[in-house]
Amino acid sequence: MSALQYAGLSHTGRRRRRNEDAYVLQPPLFAVADGMGGPRAGEIASRLAAEALQSASGDGFGESRVVSLIQTANRRIYQRSSEDAEVSGMGTTITVALVEDGTVALGHVGDSRAYLIREGRLEQLTEDHSLVGELYRSGKLSRAEADSHPQRSVITRALGTDPDVDVDTFTIESRPGDVFLLCSDGLTTMVRDEDLLEIVERQGNDLEQAARTLIDTANQAGGEDNITVVFFRLTAPDEASSDREEAIPSPPEGADEDTLTELDRVPTLEPARSAAPGPLASPPAEPASSPHASRLLAAVGVAVVVAVAIVCGLPGALLAGPPARTPFWTGILAAMVHGLGGACVGLGVTLAFQGCFRVPGGDRAQAPQRAGSP
Repeated sequence: MSALQYAGLSHTGRRRRRNEDAYVLQPPLFAVADGMGGPRAGEIASRLAAEALQSASGDGFGESRVVSLIQTANRRIYQRSSEDAEVSGMGTTITVALVEDGTVALGHVGDSRAYLIREGRLEQLTEDHSLVGELYRSGKLSRAEADSHPQRSVITRALGTDPDVDVDTFTIESRPGDVFLLCSDGLTTMVRDEDLLEIVERQGNDLEQAARTLIDTANQAGGEDNITVVFFRLTAPDEASSDREEAIPSPPEGADEDTLTELDRVPTLEPARSAAPGPLASPPAEPASSPHASRLLAAVGVAVVVAVAIVCGLPGALLAGPPARTPFWTGILAAMVHGLGGACVGLGVTLAFQGCFRVPGGDRAQAPQRAGSP
């Protein structure tokens, strides 16, 4: 039997009026979701995902259970988006961790992240599902170019855009003292990995203070997006802690799945525990078509973007996009993806997507410009 310390905080940031992040914080299940899709739609998407994790039982154990939970969340968002024109095209990232005896199973869609801090080293466990992330992994961009790229938040995968979603899964063999961090990109676009590690190491076993300090640091760096931080730490059963702590029992052989996670008790939203790093200046009003809305266009057609950007043998390409997902908009959505950090020698790529999303305020939208990382 292992013991588990955990803490989680979320903050709207300095530039947003709404918090479109949501998180689940109840051992042995932890998750972070970062919604997108325009005014209120992103908030609805992330909370639908969190509520689905709360209410669904899931099938199997470990990774299979994580995939089952994420697919349930995806279907609920997709159904709501299909039925409600006001939130058509909404979506959310999701990063889920399920702690079982000796292992942590993780599932991931989008550009929220999971990290492992072990023996003084920080390891990014997840790969960002983003255009720039794909270019970085293919060797077309350096890390420095990726970190400063203007399209670094164009994501390639999200919950809610299709009836089924590809989920990255993996399992970590855990050790006492391991600290896992789940976070939205509002943290990682503002705080460098080396600073993140230094802050966590400096706070020692105080995970809640570490979360609060990370949020403070992100806000001091600009706070351009919502910031959500979830920590959990595996400890020896007899190790004392001031953080919330709970025992994680070994699942009995043949146990019913519902006895493993007690998902009916998982609190998906904890607004009372949101961080309060100090007085914030009144943020400017968000435009009707926000970066959160526009970054979703990549989740439907960005595989084409990546293919063209990686090949880069032409100054541009006009491509037919995927089939229409909803009947609400039947025009052509065009996105100009520029400045590929030298990968295309400065040439732009023009893409056309047929019948994907309605675009508030017009029939055309430019690729999103929100800060992000590969």
